[in-house]
Amino acid sequence: MSDSSDQVAEPYVMNGGEGAFSYAKNSYFQKATTSDLKAMVDTVIADHLEITDVSDPIRVADLGCSVGPNTFQAMQNVVEAVQSKLSKSNPGIMPGFQVFFCDHTSNDFNTLFMSLPPERPYYAAGVPGSFYGRLFPDSSLHFVYSSYALQWLSEVPEGLVNKGRVHCTNAGDNVCKAYATRYRTDMSTFLMCRAKEMAVGGVMVLMMPAKPDGVPLGKIPICVMYELLGLSLMDMAKEGKVTEAQVDSFNLPLYITSPSEIMQLVETNAGFEIVNMELLNTLSRYGGQIRGREIVMHLRAGLEGLISVHFGSGIIDELFDRLARKTEGSGSLVDMTYSKGNLMFLVLKRK
Repeated sequence: MSDSSDQVAEPYVMNGGEGAFSYAKNSYFQKATTSDLKAMVDTVIADHLEITDVSDPIRVADLGCSVGPNTFQAMQNVVEAVQSKLSKSNPGIMPGFQVFFCDHTSNDFNTLFMSLPPERPYYAAGVPGSFYGRLFPDSSLHFVYSSYALQWLSEVPEGLVNKGRVHCTNAGDNVCKAYATRYRTDMSTFLMCRAKEMAVGGVMVLMMPAKPDGVPLGKIPICVMYELLGLSLMDMAKEGKVTEAQVDSFNLPLYITSPSEIMQLVETNAGFEIVNMELLNTLSRYGGQIRGREIVMHLRAGLEGLISVHFGSGIIDELFDRLARKTEGSGSLVDMTYSKGNLMFLVLKRK
């Protein structure tokens, strides 16, 4: 049965299909994360996941699965790690596995399931809906995974006056506070819902962009890109290709959290304990230099739908061409911001 927390806004999703600007073709940063952090996830499962009844299926959920293929690799890794754990603790007994691929109702589930691996050690199901609401029955999940999804807010904070900007990066205090308040509300709801849905001893592994405490957003790579996107739109406004009013009324529903914020939220929600929380340096995973156009293609796959609804699709090619030029011109700035950890690896265990 649903509850009031199901009533959340439906945001825009990643570009579907398999075209040049699709998420499936432009999610290599997420793919690198899945590959490089596999050993950490394996260790979490081996050391902390508790499964008391092996007669029931093991239920795993990927929250924010998008359209693949990264979710399939991540879920394969999780299932194999759980199988390895159970084969040692319960030799000769192996339960079935159910994997739930969860994303918004407007997600391209057709592309997702057309590319579902035919040989897989689990039964697959799609679960449409926002993870800022209930998605599963009480105490039904053993393992929850989410990668590069929890930076999305349920909606843009209300009543923003953010002239000439599209994000809280380098914005005024009121704008920054509005974003932080919206994030706290959303994340509190997320934790409350998962606490009801997860079995005792279950584990969540959450990976999301983050920043060290005390480091301004303007020093965080993805926030640099948001700032450059806003500058590109303002350049177009000066040329009459969009209006300044359109830019002023457009804000990205994205938030970069910090360890202190997460600790406070988890402490407030009595359902979980923090098993591990690390800020990881992403630059080493991509082999050093990252080209500006790669970052722009990644952003376009995630933001094109959102921007098109507000400004119209006719500006998209020019906007991202401008953003690519600005990014290449600011390469040293973007690279510099990678010097500190900017990906949070968070492990929560259901009490």
